Amino acid sequence: VQLQASGGGLVQAGGSLRLSCAASESTARFTFMNWYRRAPGKERELVATITRIGSTHVEESWKGRFTISREDARNELYLQMNNLKPEDTAVYYCNAVLKESYWGQGTLVTVSS
Repeated sequence: VQLQASGGGLVQAGGSLRLSCAASESTARFTFMNWYRRAPGKERELVATITRIGSTHVEESWKGRFTISREDARNELYLQMNNLKPEDTAVYYCNAVLKESYWGQGTLVTVSS
Protein backbone atom coordinates (compact mmCIF):
# COMPACT_ATOMS: atom_id res chain seq x y z
CA VAL A 1 0.00 0.00 0.00
CA GLN A 2 1.31 3.43 -0.92
CA LEU A 3 -0.01 6.68 0.45
CA GLN A 4 0.82 10.06 -1.05
CA ALA A 5 -0.02 13.13 1.01
CA SER A 6 -0.29 16.56 -0.53
CA GLY A 7 -1.85 19.96 0.00
CA GLY A 8 0.45 21.44 2.60
CA GLY A 9 1.92 24.87 2.31
CA LEU A 10 2.26 28.28 3.89
CA VAL A 11 -0.92 29.98 5.06
CA GLN A 12 -1.71 32.93 7.29
CA ALA A 13 -3.41 32.44 10.60
CA GLY A 14 -7.16 32.20 10.09
CA GLY A 15 -6.78 30.63 6.69
CA SER A 16 -7.71 27.17 5.44
CA LEU A 17 -6.02 24.27 3.76
CA ARG A 18 -7.23 20.92 2.56
CA LEU A 19 -4.80 18.05 2.76
CA SER A 20 -5.24 15.07 0.47
CA CYS A 21 -3.88 11.56 0.69
CA ALA A 22 -4.01 9.36 -2.39
CA ALA A 23 -3.99 5.64 -1.72
CA SER A 24 -2.79 2.95 -4.10
CA GLU A 25 -5.63 0.70 -2.99
CA SER A 26 -9.28 1.15 -2.28
CA THR A 27 -9.75 3.40 0.73
CA ALA A 28 -12.93 1.48 1.51
CA ARG A 29 -10.81 -1.52 2.55
CA PHE A 30 -9.02 0.02 5.50
CA THR A 31 -10.23 -0.48 9.02
CA PHE A 32 -9.07 3.02 9.89
CA MET A 33 -7.57 5.91 8.05
CA ASN A 34 -5.94 8.59 10.11
CA TRP A 35 -4.19 11.91 9.98
CA TYR A 36 -1.29 12.38 12.34
CA ARG A 37 1.01 15.30 12.76
CA ARG A 38 4.45 16.02 14.16
CA ALA A 39 4.94 19.58 15.32
CA PRO A 40 8.47 20.97 15.69
CA GLY A 41 10.15 19.46 18.74
CA LYS A 42 7.16 17.29 19.61
CA GLU A 43 6.09 13.70 19.29
CA ARG A 44 3.80 12.51 16.55
CA GLU A 45 0.16 12.79 17.57
CA LEU A 46 -3.16 11.65 16.21
CA VAL A 47 -5.33 14.38 14.70
CA ALA A 48 -8.35 12.61 13.22
CA THR A 49 -9.70 9.19 12.30
CA ILE A 50 -12.25 7.79 9.89
CA THR A 51 -13.39 4.19 10.08
CA ARG A 52 -14.29 1.80 7.29
CA ILE A 53 -17.97 2.55 7.76
CA GLY A 54 -17.34 6.28 7.71
CA SER A 55 -17.49 7.18 11.37
CA THR A 56 -15.21 10.08 12.15
CA HIS A 57 -13.41 11.38 15.19
CA VAL A 58 -11.33 14.52 15.55
CA GLU A 59 -9.12 14.92 18.58
CA GLU A 60 -10.24 17.59 21.03
CA SER A 61 -7.47 20.03 20.13
CA TRP A 62 -8.81 20.38 16.60
CA LYS A 63 -12.48 19.66 17.02
CA GLY A 64 -14.62 22.29 15.33
CA ARG A 65 -11.81 23.41 13.02
CA PHE A 66 -10.66 20.23 11.28
CA THR A 67 -12.76 17.70 9.38
CA ILE A 68 -11.68 14.31 8.10
CA SER A 69 -13.38 12.75 5.11
CA ARG A 70 -12.83 10.14 2.47
CA GLU A 71 -13.83 9.73 -1.15
CA ASP A 72 -13.67 6.05 -2.00
CA ALA A 73 -14.36 6.61 -5.68
CA ARG A 74 -11.07 8.51 -5.85
CA ASN A 75 -9.26 6.44 -3.19
CA GLU A 76 -8.48 9.64 -1.35
CA LEU A 77 -8.48 10.77 2.25
CA TYR A 78 -8.86 14.43 3.16
CA LEU A 79 -8.28 16.74 6.08
CA GLN A 80 -10.05 20.07 5.83
CA MET A 81 -8.35 22.53 8.15
CA ASN A 82 -10.07 25.82 8.89
CA ASN A 83 -9.19 28.79 11.09
CA LEU A 84 -5.59 27.70 11.16
CA LYS A 85 -3.37 28.83 14.00
CA PRO A 86 0.42 29.11 14.21
CA GLU A 87 0.43 26.13 16.57
CA ASP A 88 -1.01 24.02 13.75
CA THR A 89 2.39 24.23 12.06
CA ALA A 90 3.56 20.65 11.62
CA VAL A 91 4.22 17.87 9.17
CA TYR A 92 0.96 16.04 8.61
CA TYR A 93 0.96 12.33 7.80
CA CYS A 94 -1.76 10.09 6.48
CA ASN A 95 -1.99 6.59 7.84
CA ALA A 96 -4.03 3.56 6.85
CA VAL A 97 -4.61 0.49 8.94
CA LEU A 98 -5.66 -2.94 7.78
CA LYS A 99 -3.61 -5.87 9.00
CA GLU A 100 -0.62 -3.55 8.97
CA SER A 101 -0.14 0.16 9.39
CA TYR A 102 0.86 2.14 6.31
CA TRP A 103 2.25 5.67 6.22
CA GLY A 104 2.50 8.41 3.69
CA GLN A 105 5.53 10.66 3.44
CA GLY A 106 4.06 13.72 5.13
CA THR A 107 3.17 17.19 3.97
CA LEU A 108 4.35 20.35 5.71
CA VAL A 109 1.85 22.91 6.90
CA THR A 110 3.22 26.26 8.04
CA VAL A 111 0.89 28.80 9.59
CA SER A 112 2.22 32.32 9.94
CA SER A 113 0.92 34.77 12.51
